[in-house]
Amino acid sequence: MLELSLIQTLGVIVVTATAAVLIARPLRVPAIVAYLFAGLLLGPALGVIPVAHDAHAGGHAGGAVAAIAEIGIVLLLFLVGLELSFDKIRDVGAVALAAGLGQVVFTAIGGFLIAWALGFTPMAATFLGTALTFSSTVVVVKVLDQKGTLSSLYGRIAVGIFLVQDLVVIVVLTVLTGLGTADAMSPGAVGLAVGKAFAGMGLILVVALAAGRYVLPRPFGWIARSPRALVIGSLGWCFGLVALADGLGLSREIGAFLAGLSLAQLPCSHDLRRRVHPLMSFFVAVFFVSLGARMELGAAAEHGVAAAVLSLFVLVGNPVIFMAIIARFGYSERTSFMTSVTVAQISEFSFVFAAMGMSAGLIDASILSLISVVGLVTIVGSVYLIRYSEPLYAWVRGTGALRPFRAAGEAAERAEAARDAAHAPLAGHVVVVGMNALGRGLAERLHARGETVLAVDTDPAKLAGLPCATLVGSIEYLSVLQEAGLERAKLAVAALQIADANRLLVHRCRELGVPVAAHSFDRSVRPELEALAPAFLIDPKAAAQKRLAALLASAGGPRP
Repeated sequence: MLELSLIQTLGVIVVTATAAVLIARPLRVPAIVAYLFAGLLLGPALGVIPVAHDAHAGGHAGGAVAAIAEIGIVLLLFLVGLELSFDKIRDVGAVALAAGLGQVVFTAIGGFLIAWALGFTPMAATFLGTALTFSSTVVVVKVLDQKGTLSSLYGRIAVGIFLVQDLVVIVVLTVLTGLGTADAMSPGAVGLAVGKAFAGMGLILVVALAAGRYVLPRPFGWIARSPRALVIGSLGWCFGLVALADGLGLSREIGAFLAGLSLAQLPCSHDLRRRVHPLMSFFVAVFFVSLGARMELGAAAEHGVAAAVLSLFVLVGNPVIFMAIIARFGYSERTSFMTSVTVAQISEFSFVFAAMGMSAGLIDASILSLISVVGLVTIVGSVYLIRYSEPLYAWVRGTGALRPFRAAGEAAERAEAARDAAHAPLAGHVVVVGMNALGRGLAERLHARGETVLAVDTDPAKLAGLPCATLVGSIEYLSVLQEAGLERAKLAVAALQIADANRLLVHRCRELGVPVAAHSFDRSVRPELEALAPAFLIDPKAAAQKRLAALLASAGGPRP
């Protein structure tokens, strides 16, 4: 078998993942699916990556792959926590709590009974039932974001459900950490170990949430002024809590997730998520390629029938459970169905949970491989279910299969559409970039005259107190311009005193056909700006404001 070093292994994973995505793109196959099949190619098919399990990380023994998987799963779960802002789910907290907890209970019981009926031991059935209960935050957030529906009502409900589920899985991992090994499971020892584990988890939870509420806002507000320092500071906080969890004898994943969860509540969290998004994309690729590579298809083959039954239960049973719960809260058929479809897969936490169980000697490698197969099938299936949820909803509704759930009717659907409209992207607005004296003055004056204004700056402090909508971020990132709705704006203003940034914004606006006014703050930058042909050069300030008002009046209504 080919022996690879850490760098070589990582290189092989990245190159293979890239090739798989390039092949999958014209076939309209989602990237996550491509990563899984790339892993199958590297592991079971070619044997480039050895299929031997590292118990704690869920990766492979043998140094290189184990190290990659350990770092990858820690950072991946940090990013999972970072996606779960309480503000996102403030208006859907009740249904998220009920659906999240209700589904965990019903799926765990149903999964256990199915596994037991299929001939598994009570311990194996317990692990299988528990592994089926949790849905993948990484998969769903990524697919909904690509689809542009993450901020929709059903997207917000789904994120709330994931927050509840992830908090439950932290409790489950804490219990599993306290159990120790199968050889040391006397009632007294288990009770003491579980008690210590919960005390340690409680300590980390209090530290994380208290720091996020009282300690971190001030230093991170200062750090946020330097984009590079923001990423390094957040990773430092992540590995600090990882070290604390490790020192308390807990799973490192608990520390990483809670670190991300605490940072998700900060004012700069939106910008931080955007800046670590490339990091998330990288580790999503590493994680899913590693997942595909570590699947022991031979060991799982003996459980082929069980894999099919359990996969069908997740793909169909989970949405049915969610549909029944969400419909009871007065949501329409469409919202109930669209939310339910998002949870038809098992989570990255399920693999961590199963690997820890194998480490403790509670299950064997075949059960871990069975869970991996169910994960592969359900993740692939759910990606397509989410992507094509609208036509699927129309078809299922046409069959009458949704009537027994007695979800709310058309009046509720219209009310939900109005709620979604409140979260709809801006259109026909003015984007003002750079909150120096000029930019701030323009933003305030334009807002005062009734224009919809979005102020953009990298420093949250400069945006504080503005009466208009604000966005923290750098226009160097296309994602910031997309979030600002630049392509739908009627006017953009580059008020920065940074020549490169002004030129970049003018160039982007020119590509999109959006009128732009650029600040010519120095004679040396004027020729380069003129070459880009902006609608107007702001120089001097007094004359600029008069001519900008005229330009705005001629710009007309919202752009399509």
